[in-house]
Amino acid sequence: MTVDNGVRVVAGCILLLSLLLTAWVHPGFVWLSVFVGANLIQSAFTGFCPAAMILRRLGMK
Repeated sequence: MTVDNGVRVVAGCILLLSLLLTAWVHPGFVWLSVFVGANLIQSAFTGFCPAAMILRRLGMK
């Protein structure tokens, strides 16, 4: 799996978790979804993605 695919998997899992937490725990967890979405948008424009850096350090190519 490439780093790009890994970032998409991580983002998708965090979004699904955030939506579940929003529905079952507290509506404030929707802000986690907002943060992930905003981070995906900014990384598309700037090329800076913290998740990609973490995945590279973990050995993903």
